[in-house]
Parts: sequence; C-alpha cells; structure tokens
Amino acid sequence: MSSKKPLVIVTRKLPDVVETRMRELFDTELNLEDTAMDQAQMVAAVKRADVLVPTVTDTIDKSIISQAGPNLKLIANFGTGVDNIDVGTAQACGVTVTNTPGVLTEDTADMTMALILAVPRRLLEGAAAISEEKTNWKGWSPTWMLGNRIFGKRLGIIGMGRIGQAVARRAKAFGLSIHYHNRHRVAQSIEDTLEATYWESLDQMLARMDIISVNCPHTPATYHLLSARRLKLIQPSAYIVNTARGEVIDENALARMLEAEEIAGAGLDVFEHEPAVNPKLVRNKRVLLLPHMGSATIEGRMDMGEKVIINIKTFIDGHTPPDRVVPAML
Repeated sequence: MSSKKPLVIVTRKLPDVVETRMRELFDTELNLEDTAMDQAQMVAAVKRADVLVPTVTDTIDKSIISQAGPNLKLIANFGTGVDNIDVGTAQACGVTVTNTPGVLTEDTADMTMALILAVPRRLLEGAAAISEEKTNWKGWSPTWMLGNRIFGKRLGIIGMGRIGQAVARRAKAFGLSIHYHNRHRVAQSIEDTLEATYWESLDQMLARMDIISVNCPHTPATYHLLSARRLKLIQPSAYIVNTARGEVIDENALARMLEAEEIAGAGLDVFEHEPAVNPKLVRNKRVLLLPHMGSATIEGRMDMGEKVIINIKTFIDGHTPPDRVVPAML
C-alpha cells in the first residue's frame, strides 16, 4: 500500500478506545449507530475500502468479495472465528484475511464453566423462583429444586484447542474427570497435566459422558458434528454446554430431545440461526440460554481491538500480519 493512510471501514460499533486509536492511525469510517450493514451497504463498503473490519455477525461471502474494489487488500476480522468469511475466495482475489485468536480463551472458558455449574444445579430456575412476583419459595425443603452434583462426573470436551484446554483446567479443579475428542491428539504432557483421556471415536465418548462441552470451531467439517444420530448416543442424564458455534449442533434435533427429556439439560450461548432461537429451547426450563456473551468482557473486547490494529498496521507496513488465516488452516 502507499504511504497515504488506508481507508479502513468498520462494520459495527467497537469500544471507544479502539475506535479512537484506529482514527489516529488510519483513515477510518466508523459505524456509530451499531446497525448491521445489509448486503448493499457491505458491497458499497468493499468497493471503497482498503481494509474492511467486519465482525462475526457479518457474512462476507463470495458474492460480497467478488464485487470488491481494486483497493481492498485486507479483511481484518474482529473475532476469533472466520466462518463468516469466504477465506478461499478472498485468497483467490488477492485479499488477506486475519482474525483475533487467543485473546478470548479465558473469558470463554469462564463462561463455559459457569454453564457447567449452572445447568446441573438448576441455578436459573432457582433464581427465577425467588424473583417472581408471587414467589414459589416457601422456605428450605429437603426435596425441592434438586439438581445433580458435578464433582466426580465425566466431562467430554469436543475440541481441545486453547479454549478446550482452559475449560479442562477449570473443570479439573472442580473434580470432574476430563475426556476429550479432537481432530488431533494433544501432546502427552498436556494430557498428563490435565489427566485427560483421549477418545479417537466421538461416538464412543458421547455415549459415556455426564456433561458434554462443545469448544470446536465451526468449519465445513464440524457443521452438525452433533447430528441427530450422535445426539441419540448421549445418556438421558447428561447435559450439553455450547459456547463455540451454534452450527456445530443440529439445533432442531437437540430441541426435540430436550423437550422429550431424552437429554437432561443444556446451557447454550450460541445458536444455529442467530439471532433467532428455537422456541422449543426458549420454553424449556431445563435449558439456560445466553445471548452469545461468552467473550463479552471489557478486557476481551479491548484485546480483540488491539489484535485488529496490529494486523492492519503490520500489513500496511509491508509485512505478513501475525494472525493471517489461510484456507489450509480451516
């Protein structure tokens, strides 16, 4: 790129300090209204921008990228996942794609552990019973609002990357037995530290777990990884927690099984058709639903913004950005 400040178009409202720094470094157009761009607005943006900064809720597919102007050379995603971007088409068109890995690990793992604690112990139901105008609570009872102990239970982690390992560290401290399925087996030293059992067969692991945590990215290979067939392998007494991507689970099948009490409960922070949520899930008292807030900390968003800025600055200085994503990585 030339020495002239690049035109950076940001698709959503980012933390003020991040936006201020971007304005200092680049010729930046902000979205202060925080209203998602429609397709026509997105096309107009890629036609003008040198750098596009989308978020995980923006779909940057082939139809968008193919209409990009000649100046667009970088898509710096404000997010860890890049399933919202057609990375292959971007590469073919000479557009580099970056993301913000690593900075949300601890926040997402915290939220995962919160759901692992909350769902079996029925925390949402208990809080609702107290907060209702006509409270159902008549005082302590030996048989009311009974949940399930998590100490000593088996936790099956699907995806043993940064977040999966962070979840395992937390879960181990709570006395859970750690099991995992991953595309590749992790190093023996990691298994030893976490006292983790590897399952090459996801089917075999699912059938034996008390709690299942989804922590893998959404890729073509993981779409409906927990299919209707696989969900039926899960014990009726087991719980599912998902803070990764909604598309990894067949949501309709999960909703039907929860409604039929073929699965004990679920804690879901992500959904297959966000922001739409299956009404069966909303109605089910054994399901704790959160609005995709697993990474929603001030510190996490600041770190994401810093990653975006570093990727842009490195790129315009003529170097390969540290968080470049290529199709072979997906």
